[in-house]
Amino acid sequence: MNFVKRAGMSLRARKSKTAVLLGIFVVICTLLLGGFLLQAATARQEADAQRRIGVDVTVEGKGLTPAVADRIGAVPPVHRYNPLLPLKAGAAGFDPLVSALPKPGGARAGDKEEPPLSLAGVRDTGLLLPFSYGSARITAGRGITPKDAGRDVAVVERRLAEKNELKVGDTIRVRSADGRRTVPLTVVGVFQDPMPDPSQWTPRHELPGNALYLPVGTVRRLSPGAADLAEAVFKIGSPEQAERLHATVERQLGTGSFDFRVNDRAYKDQVRPIQRVGTFAGLIVWLIALAGALILALIVTLQIRERRDELGVLLSMGEKKWKLIGQHTVEAVAVALPAVAVAALAGQAAAQWAGDSLLDREAGRPAAGAPRTTVGVPEISVGPSELGKVAGIGLGISLVATVIPGIGILRLHPRSILTDSE
Repeated sequence: MNFVKRAGMSLRARKSKTAVLLGIFVVICTLLLGGFLLQAATARQEADAQRRIGVDVTVEGKGLTPAVADRIGAVPPVHRYNPLLPLKAGAAGFDPLVSALPKPGGARAGDKEEPPLSLAGVRDTGLLLPFSYGSARITAGRGITPKDAGRDVAVVERRLAEKNELKVGDTIRVRSADGRRTVPLTVVGVFQDPMPDPSQWTPRHELPGNALYLPVGTVRRLSPGAADLAEAVFKIGSPEQAERLHATVERQLGTGSFDFRVNDRAYKDQVRPIQRVGTFAGLIVWLIALAGALILALIVTLQIRERRDELGVLLSMGEKKWKLIGQHTVEAVAVALPAVAVAALAGQAAAQWAGDSLLDREAGRPAAGAPRTTVGVPEISVGPSELGKVAGIGLGISLVATVIPGIGILRLHPRSILTDSE
C-alpha cells in the first residue's frame, strides 16, 4: 500500500491523537504568525517614526548662507531642513510692543535707535525647537512651510496680534533697518510664545511679543547686505546617517570651520523602544520554533514507540524503512497545513492585541522634555508573506520532528520487534 494513503488511514484511525496534534500545531502556528505580524508592524512603525521624528542636526559656521543650506538640504539623507536668518526691522502702519517698565537712567521705553521687530527667516517653523517640542504653538492659521518660498507672508506673536487687532489674512508692512525698503506681509498664522513679558526693562526687539517668522527670501530682501545664517537644522532618519551628513557639510563649508551638533534624544526616546519590540518579536519567533520542534519530536517519538508492533509487521512484509519515516512525515505535514489556515484567523487578532499593548507602552510615553510626537500603532493584517513564513517554518518543524525520531526506525529489526511483543 502507498505510504501516503496509509498515513491518511492512520490519521483517521487515531482521531483523538490527531486532534491533539492539530491543536498543538495550531498554537505553534498562531504564535509564529503573531510574531511575524508584530515584526512587520514594528518595521512599518519604525520607518514612519524615523520619517516624522528623525534626528535633528544643527550646523553653524562662517559661510553658511541660504544657498549653501539649500545645497546641503538637497542631498540624502536629509528629508527636511530649516535655515534660520535673524534680522531686526521696523514697523510701518502698526505698533510694536514696548516695555511697560522705565529704562534704567529714567528714560522711558520707545527709543527708536534700535528697530523694534525681531524677524526670523525660516523655511519650516515645524523644525524650530519651540514648535517641535510643543512649548510654542500655532493658535490661529498655520506656520511657515517650504511652499511659502517666494511669498511675502508672516507668522506673528499673539500679543502683537492682540495689540493691533491682527488676524489671519490681514496685511502688515515691515521696513528694513535702513528705512529704504518696505515689504507688505500677509499674516498666515498667529503663534503663542510661552515666554512671559520680562520683569525689567527690555529693548523692544528683545520682547517675545515682537517676534515674527517670515520666509528666508523675504528676510533677505529686507537685509541691507548678504548675511550668513545663524544656523541651519537638518532632519535625517537615524543617528547612523549623521556621519554621511557631516561629510556633505564639510565639502560645502570646509574642514573645521563649522559646528555640527546631533540631537537624537527624541529618536532614542521613541524609535529605539520600537526597535526593541521588533527584536523581542524576532526572539519569540525563534523560541517558539525551537520549542515547537522539541515538543512535536517528543510526541512523534512516543507515537513511534506505541506503534512498534505496526512497524514490525510492515517491516516483516518487506516495507522499506524510509517509507515508514515518510509515512510519519506525511502525517505531521497533513496536520500542519490546516493548522496554518486556522492560525491565519487567530493570529491577526492576537498580534493586533500584542502590538497595541507593546507598541503603545513602549512608544507612547516620551521622556521628560522630549517632543510629544504621536506614533500610531499600524493596523496589523495577515499577508502572503507572513503566511508563507509560517507555512515554511511549520513544514520545517514537521520534518525535524519526524525525521530525527525516525532515525530510531532505521535501527529496528522485524524479528526483535515481533519477539518482544509476544
